[in-house]
Amino acid sequence: MEKKGKWNLELSEYIKQGDPTQVEKTKAWETAIGLQEVDGLKPSKYLVETAKEHIEGKIDLDEVKEKINNYYKVLDNRKSEEKENSEEADKVSVRITEILSDKSFNFNPTELISIHKKLFTGVYKHAGIIRDYNFTKNEWILNKDTVIYASFETIMPALEYDFEQERNFSYKDLSLDESIKHLCRFTSNIWQVHPFCEGNTRTTAVFIIKYLKTFGFNINDEIFANNSWYFRNSLVRANYKNFEKNIFEDISHLEKFFYNLLSDAKYELKNRYTHVDYIQSATTEDSKCNFCTLEEQAILNVIRENSTTKQEEIAQIIGKSLRTVKTRMIEMQEKGLIIRKNGKRNGEWEIL
Repeated sequence: MEKKGKWNLELSEYIKQGDPTQVEKTKAWETAIGLQEVDGLKPSKYLVETAKEHIEGKIDLDEVKEKINNYYKVLDNRKSEEKENSEEADKVSVRITEILSDKSFNFNPTELISIHKKLFTGVYKHAGIIRDYNFTKNEWILNKDTVIYASFETIMPALEYDFEQERNFSYKDLSLDESIKHLCRFTSNIWQVHPFCEGNTRTTAVFIIKYLKTFGFNINDEIFANNSWYFRNSLVRANYKNFEKNIFEDISHLEKFFYNLLSDAKYELKNRYTHVDYIQSATTEDSKCNFCTLEEQAILNVIRENSTTKQEEIAQIIGKSLRTVKTRMIEMQEKGLIIRKNGKRNGEWEIL
């Protein structure tokens, strides 16, 4: 499991206290904030403090939303950098918490679309709107290759088919193993459709959490809170094949995630395990740099010398553009090679 961030450690204190109401609220917040990692987004300190007020019962979710909205209205006039870095994470986290706290649920494609609209209204112009173009995404775990997503003309028929198949499937008398395998395939299928321009993984995750709760599962919130990148990478591997390279769809990574999510399993969920070139040593502790690029190794060397080095300085030292360094360091965080601690301005890099 990935190392907990500072925000996660702060909120986890409420679970230790054992108050049922606080525990339920904390789990929703941990999942909501953790899912922002899928897009490299970090919560503001203000959101974490506001979440604490909600967990403690001092304010309700409507007041949380009002406080966060007012906070960013003020930032419009002074801290544009902080606004850019955390506004989406904060606002979407509040909305995920609100949706997960709501017990209502409808199992149909309209619910999926509704969740996207609720999450991203005011954040994306296309919130709740099915994409009308095709696209590809270069994935580091696929060596810059892409998953083949559904053509935009087939999005609704594909979703309706997947939902109909799931609706007609019976879990009666199935073992946990059989149930998890089927749930993983359904999750993988609706994610592969990728119905929206952005925010597909977070929307899928929220929908699946709501769906799993209808089964009465006791969901381990820490799994999404600490492993959202692994969740996305697992979905990528579950939907990728390359016959020339003898690579085929591999749902085993997603199954491990679901086992940890729904049972007492303790599979090690490391992003590097999902890379198509990863081969785990049977005799020695595997190195996180089995497939590091030269640029990544150079960046690691700089961080070892000075963990507070800014990206601009790293770019000068290794002779690359700032844009290249930023891109590589995002990928390195996805791989689980490095993490950013204590914020952007006064923080530092840590090699895991």
